[in-house]
Amino acid sequence: MSPSPSLHLAVALDGTGWHPASWREQVARPRDLFTAGYWADLVAEAERGLLDFVTFEDGLGLQSTHYDELDGRTDQVRGRLDAVLIASRIAPLTRHIGLVPTVITTHTEPFHISKAIATLDYVSNGRAGLRVQITARPHEADHFGRRTFPPLSSEELRTPAGQQRLTDLFDEAADCVEVVRRLWDSWEDDAEIRDVATGRFIDRDKLHYIDFEGKYFSVKGPSITPRPPQGQPLVTALAHQTVPYRLVARQADVGYVTPHDAEQARAIVAEIRAEQEAAGRAGELLHVFGDLVVFLDAEQAAAEDRRARLDALAGEPYTSDARIFAGTPAQLADLLQELHSAGLTGFRLRPAVAGHDLPAITRGLVPELQRRDAFRTAYEADTLRGLLGLTRPVNRYSPRLSAFLEPGGTPIA
Repeated sequence: MSPSPSLHLAVALDGTGWHPASWREQVARPRDLFTAGYWADLVAEAERGLLDFVTFEDGLGLQSTHYDELDGRTDQVRGRLDAVLIASRIAPLTRHIGLVPTVITTHTEPFHISKAIATLDYVSNGRAGLRVQITARPHEADHFGRRTFPPLSSEELRTPAGQQRLTDLFDEAADCVEVVRRLWDSWEDDAEIRDVATGRFIDRDKLHYIDFEGKYFSVKGPSITPRPPQGQPLVTALAHQTVPYRLVARQADVGYVTPHDAEQARAIVAEIRAEQEAAGRAGELLHVFGDLVVFLDAEQAAAEDRRARLDALAGEPYTSDARIFAGTPAQLADLLQELHSAGLTGFRLRPAVAGHDLPAITRGLVPELQRRDAFRTAYEADTLRGLLGLTRPVNRYSPRLSAFLEPGGTPIA
């Protein structure tokens, strides 16, 4: 799939921004961080910029500069509100923008994920999604007491044993998403009758057991929540290497990747497309978004100086899995169009300082892209799937589809 002339834009929201010293900026509002109004203001700004969606970061432990243990630092933001609850609180205050909270699939039952995101889809009138995330951290597993994870450092992750553990976690995540998707379909679209005269609220024949039996889950179903307005809310995931690329190819509607130049972007997209074909999804629209951390100012020198000043406050240079951009909106537009031509269909931008760089995106970058006919000038769809050009899927249990499915739900070739 070659990218269309217009690209898609999303923003990743995390605390006061992605730079660890962002909370010390005057525009950061750290005292408001745990209020609904703070998040409502950020999402309202993103919607004014006509962005496709926002994602909300989350986790099951305090943020840390170390992968496998808490760092004990008190000069950086620690603690988060629940991402799904933030999105649900913001949904009635917005009309067009998609809301995509992070959900940790490693310890969260797929039944609970399915009904939480289905509920969000109802509250937002069809603008819900989720970002799938795994964790191998022992102290996070200790919250639940059901599993024991031995310590695994970032160095050990690169060993064969570490890669196998990673593969198992991503395979579990793929099964979790499969269960979630089946539960979303476990009510047919017209299962609710609401017939006062006959006293029937639902047609029981249109609720279906999903009967999922796998290595990680055994789920009977059906869901307790009717099929969401979008049918299938958006599923997204961040991927850095082959193992998570397979999760994106198998189960996601949007994958976030972290190329540092166009050549790397082209190679990543090619690998994901190959995995997508191997998963039997070659004909489906799968978006691949590039992640970038952004420092945006009217002058490149101002953006670079701001980054250097924040690094000094943090006591060390800021590093990221994603490319870090410091420059002007026009320069960023050049970069996005270059990466877009390499096969990326959109971008998820991480504002270094939310109070500064989010408005710079919506009021600087977006108008620049619009001048180049590279971004929308108005919202053209009412649902998140619609904004991304994704059709509403037919329910897998619908009689209209059953003739084309084998008994297990697999399409007949």
